[in-house]
Amino acid sequence: MHILEQMGLALGMASLAGLNLYLTVFLTGMLVRFDGLHLAAKYQSLEVLGHDWVLMAAGVLYAIEFVADKVPWLDSLWDSVHTLIRPVGGTILAMQALGDMPPHVEVIGALLAGGAALTTHSAKAGTRLLVNHSPEPASNIALSIAEDIVVVAGTLVMVMKPVLALCVFTAVIIVLWLVLPQMFRVLRRSAEFVRGKWRGVFGGRPVEQRLCS
Repeated sequence: MHILEQMGLALGMASLAGLNLYLTVFLTGMLVRFDGLHLAAKYQSLEVLGHDWVLMAAGVLYAIEFVADKVPWLDSLWDSVHTLIRPVGGTILAMQALGDMPPHVEVIGALLAGGAALTTHSAKAGTRLLVNHSPEPASNIALSIAEDIVVVAGTLVMVMKPVLALCVFTAVIIVLWLVLPQMFRVLRRSAEFVRGKWRGVFGGRPVEQRLCS
């Protein structure tokens, strides 16, 4: 049973890191620090997340992300910068949760964790791009708060019920794999539409022709 618990914790941390790496590290570190996550022998590798410097770094970076995540287009720029950071961070967290495993299990775990983190990151980044076509910032703020709530709730589930978390996060990843192709097709059509508009404005046609079109 303990291997399922470790897998649930690892998959949960990787998936949540794709949404918000720094909040995931900070929350897990606080749970470790104040013994909310009882570190049995199989979880001792997570003790580093409760270190003062790790908590301070994660807290400062989350504070920056908390602001950047609520500004239209700045949030997408922030996501672009984190396209590599979140999957790598999620993989590291997952490997810490798995602890000492046979080398082949560690390789498989790293691949799955990186894939899970990249999947949730892609869903977040793609959703933000769609939302940013709306000029008002309210939707960005609401979406950012909702994501933070999901990370908090997901962290509590994976700590209190890791086997349940394994089932939930597995289902979420499968659903996202089915949804993401549709999302990317919408984004591609949207990008082509915007590119066509810009070509119409700066395409070198006479002013009179552009005004009449």
